[in-house]
Amino acid sequence: MPTKVSECPLQQDSGLLTTGLERPFVNPYLAILVGVVGAAFSSIFTKLAMAPPLVIAFYRLGFTVLMIAPIALTRGREELRSMGRRDIMLACLSGVLLALHFTAWITSLEYTSIASSTVLVTMQPLFVVLGGYLIFKEKIARTGLVGAALALTGSTIVGVGDFQIGGQAFWGDILAFAGAIFIAGYVLIGRGLRHRLSLFPYIFVVYGASTVTLFLGALLTGLSFFPYPPSTWLWFFLLALVPTIFGHTIFNWALRYVKAAVVSVSILGEPVGATILAYIIFHQVPSPLQLVGGAIIITGLAIFIRAAAEK
Repeated sequence: MPTKVSECPLQQDSGLLTTGLERPFVNPYLAILVGVVGAAFSSIFTKLAMAPPLVIAFYRLGFTVLMIAPIALTRGREELRSMGRRDIMLACLSGVLLALHFTAWITSLEYTSIASSTVLVTMQPLFVVLGGYLIFKEKIARTGLVGAALALTGSTIVGVGDFQIGGQAFWGDILAFAGAIFIAGYVLIGRGLRHRLSLFPYIFVVYGASTVTLFLGALLTGLSFFPYPPSTWLWFFLLALVPTIFGHTIFNWALRYVKAAVVSVSILGEPVGATILAYIIFHQVPSPLQLVGGAIIITGLAIFIRAAAEK
């Protein structure tokens, strides 16, 4: 019987957190890049779907669960059966936090500007870096911290001209900031569980718990689950396939091999990709300030990931 990964001491090799028996079949840093590109389609497909945001999030996760179920329930069946109560509860908590992130962030858009909301929700690396250090003793080189600070600065520049003050906007800003805390918790829990759980059993529980939470949220707020135009069902499906399977799922895969901060900071590249896609698809021309902020984000990410790979 093969020895479980969790039974092997962690080693750090060329910036990767590996074990004596396992090495990733793909460079995790390259995979994360693919994940950022996939995640960038999230806002595009969400904008195209003609449904309430909470319903969009429900179908996005629900379709994802249906896609991964055949693999999780066949190849991962034994692991799902043998999962301890603590791991199941933590994975469910991770799913609830993911659902709360979607709920808080999407709701914030009804009260504050898109730029303000995006800037505040992308503060999540601050909590992930701190949590990674306190929980997993993951240290970040000084150069890496400089890169992370640059990426956060670029994110702030992108939305600095659109911050709103007072009234409902303040409530929206609070919700967006709460969304940052929720996604940070989701990443940190995944960092811990992915060392001892395989990808598909883990995400099946996480996405399943998230789907149930979003379903209850939509039900309690009186939202309708149907009917919607045929094109909207296509966007639901593509939201599951592209930004979730080729976005969040890749990030969850990479958490087994790299620090939580690497995944967290890399997600800051999502708004840059979304801006490029919005220009191509919707002909939305970015402002000079957005271009400057995007360039700073990319520079900061390059510095951070290089420092993490060399650590």
